[in-house]
Amino acid sequence: MADNQSANIQALLSALNVFTRAPDKTSLENANSWLQDFQHSPEAWSTCNVLLLSPDAPPAAKLFAAQTFRSKVTYDLHQVDPSNLLPLRDTLVTALERYQSGPKTIITQLCLALSGLALQLPAWDNALQSIVETFGANPATVPVLLQFLTVLPEEVSGNTRIPVTDDEYRERSTKLLSDNSEQVLELLSMYLQATGVTHAVQSQIFDCLRSWLVAGEIDMPAFGKSPLLAFAFEALASEELFDSAVDVVCEMIHETQEIDDNMPVIELIVPRVIALKSRLEDQKDDPEKIRGYAKIFAEAGETYRLLILQHTDTFYPIVEAIGQCSAYPDLDIVPITFPFWMRLAQTIGKKTTISPLFGEAYKALMGVVIRHLHFPPDLASMTGQEADNFRSFRHVMGDTLKDCCLVLGADACLLSAYGLITMALSRGPQAISWQEIEAPLFAMRSMGAEVDVMDDTAVPKIMDLIPSLPIHPRVRYAALLIISRYTEWINRHPDYIAYQLQYISAGFEDPDTEVSAAAGQALKYLCQDCKQHLIEFLPTLHTFLTTTGAKLTQDDRRQVYEAIAYVISAMSMEKAAESLRTFSLDILSQIHAISSKSTAVTKQELKEVGYGLENLEVMLHVVGPFGDQLPAACQNSCQEAWSIFDTFISKFAFDYDTSERVTRVLRHGITLFGQSSLSVASSVLSRMVTSFEATGFSSFLWISGKFVGRFGHESDPVLRNAFQNLYERATNKVVSLLQSKDSRDIPDVLEDYVQLLLQLIRMAPDIFFQSSAFPLAFRATMAALTLIHSDLVFASLDLFRDILTHESLTPSSSPPPKTVMEKEGFEFVGCILSGLVGDFPEDSTAVVVTIFRAVALLWSTQLVAWLPPILQQLPPSSTPNQVKQQFLLDVTNSLNTAQYDKVKYSILALHRASRKARDRRRVTPLNQA
Repeated sequence: MADNQSANIQALLSALNVFTRAPDKTSLENANSWLQDFQHSPEAWSTCNVLLLSPDAPPAAKLFAAQTFRSKVTYDLHQVDPSNLLPLRDTLVTALERYQSGPKTIITQLCLALSGLALQLPAWDNALQSIVETFGANPATVPVLLQFLTVLPEEVSGNTRIPVTDDEYRERSTKLLSDNSEQVLELLSMYLQATGVTHAVQSQIFDCLRSWLVAGEIDMPAFGKSPLLAFAFEALASEELFDSAVDVVCEMIHETQEIDDNMPVIELIVPRVIALKSRLEDQKDDPEKIRGYAKIFAEAGETYRLLILQHTDTFYPIVEAIGQCSAYPDLDIVPITFPFWMRLAQTIGKKTTISPLFGEAYKALMGVVIRHLHFPPDLASMTGQEADNFRSFRHVMGDTLKDCCLVLGADACLLSAYGLITMALSRGPQAISWQEIEAPLFAMRSMGAEVDVMDDTAVPKIMDLIPSLPIHPRVRYAALLIISRYTEWINRHPDYIAYQLQYISAGFEDPDTEVSAAAGQALKYLCQDCKQHLIEFLPTLHTFLTTTGAKLTQDDRRQVYEAIAYVISAMSMEKAAESLRTFSLDILSQIHAISSKSTAVTKQELKEVGYGLENLEVMLHVVGPFGDQLPAACQNSCQEAWSIFDTFISKFAFDYDTSERVTRVLRHGITLFGQSSLSVASSVLSRMVTSFEATGFSSFLWISGKFVGRFGHESDPVLRNAFQNLYERATNKVVSLLQSKDSRDIPDVLEDYVQLLLQLIRMAPDIFFQSSAFPLAFRATMAALTLIHSDLVFASLDLFRDILTHESLTPSSSPPPKTVMEKEGFEFVGCILSGLVGDFPEDSTAVVVTIFRAVALLWSTQLVAWLPPILQQLPPSSTPNQVKQQFLLDVTNSLNTAQYDKVKYSILALHRASRKARDRRRVTPLNQA
């Protein structure tokens, strides 16, 4: 046995030694896997004890041993004979005594192990007291005791992996924490006041106190009587203790949120909090100090906001202090205050009357936020990341402006921002910066959600102001986004539409791409929300496209087409059809021209056609279907359009982007033309499968599946022949691809292929099962199950469920699925179980249960023979051997007694056990946590 332990130690040291070098990835993975397997083994208990107490063991091995004890106490305590549990405790305490001087990482792991053991070991009746007696009397070991007291509530409250029942947890947590909280307070108070206590120990005391506060185990009335409360505030004057003291003060405030129960303590806390207000000015040059005070004031404001409203004279200094923190120039600190302003505004909104002081506070806040919104004078001084962060933060500040609207009213806030602009403009163009105009404009946009669409006070002034704003890209960008935000208001005030269209049109001509993009967005929302009013402007928009459209970027052009489509959707059916035809013909003519070109087509020409397809797609998406009866303007359009697309695809299917775009347009064509598409369906499917065979592009399978789903119920023999032709040729191509490529390289092809199969089995099962393609399709779908791709796995499992539960399958029948399963069953079941304990999505278990039950019902004899070698192949890391044995026993019993429904519980148990094993391995052996 000693030789075996020595061998284990040598193997362990060798595995750990891999991490000290710079090895290849495979060596690291192998070493990591070995260490995890070792951690699971019963031998790890004794081996790690030897390592931990060996003076010659390297530091990494000692740390690993301590981590292993923590892990095994959490997961593997069942490996220890009950009679050895108290000796195990003694072993851990002895190790902790050995390492009382460090390193801290080992002390922490041993304390965590003892905490987890205390939770699971009722026989250790006086756990906390015994640790106090062991480590609490000697000043040299007090830091060890404080570390144990710190992690105990964290481990008991937070480690959900420890296997105890709810009743056991309630009983032990009460015994360990609640029953000892008063003693812990006394102990911490005693150490805090001890002669010669160091800053390091004081910091540990605060960390420990915070841990017990967070766990909710401190009785606040008792805390109010202890010296700890006063000392936490006094420690804010100490450089060494400041951060720890901030955390404790915030937690003690938070723990008094039950105001009625804690008023005596609150009366002690609040004066001390208010006394900190003067330090905001005294220490304004120290951002880290201001950050700490901001946390304290914000916590006090949020916790005591009802008291602030009820006793404003007493508590208002807290609001003033938070206002000062909001005005601080460091924008990393400012957001700390935002949750307070939001919650206070929500509370104020429920009150009928409030002190005017709060109105003043929110007016001041609005001014502060708008100042923070200003871009720096020199934008070039910001890095790209800094600029992105600032833009994101502006939107966060915009939410705070909405809080101001809640208290002050949207009109008042808008007029305030409006006043800042008019005041700046009154000084003349030479005396103002663009930032002074842009920041209030951004504020107006942020507050747009709060505006009443019937407002006739503030918004008309803003709309009248926009055309007279300075011509600067940032100003124009902000103004265009205001138009985007206020389009619902404009719909109620259509007199402004002409002026807004002029301003938007000018935005498209701006050389700044962000401005033209904002113009596209403004036009889109204007047309979406004001479409009825814009019908008369449609000829103007068409002229704009034909004259200016070519100068726009594709993103802007697409937004214009989307905007136009919204207007078309508001027209009567006949007029909408005529307008859609007009705009579509521009694009179809472009497609026809390039298809008919006798010379080689350039990449740019093909790209431009691709843009046209994008624009047509967005129009068709917005306009939607016309219903069963097509308007006169669309009667022959389906055949005409398909003839153009057929020629185009035959020439340009090899271009991937083109194939993606054209098939998306065809998808909307099915929606637009509905049943009229049936006349071209066979031709479309023929072209699609020919193109897929030639290119291997998945988009051709995708659109084929849409046609099968739409017309699969049709009995037309020509169409059904087209379905079979599609099925067989597509399957042969997929099989060919799988022979030449790894399945991981073609997940898009496999997903669209499986989706096509799902449509076939549901719409044309006779074709699906009776075709010679069925065995090949079965194997191809099995390949799809091996990929880590949730949508594809779900689709594949759905297909197999539909196959194995199809009505043609009975114990006495012999349809094609039975023949295929006789041949593929072993590999198929292995694939299903491997995925279940491996990488299948969490929500797939129910489908796996259905599949496995069907296999058990129809192939029970074969399943009994298949399972042993299949289970042998499953990795022990995800499926421990005892789990495999139990699964095989449970399934065999279910089959032998013909209780096929019980295989469900076997599958669920296997899944739970594998997930538990995998979750454990996600924490690597060298994790310091």
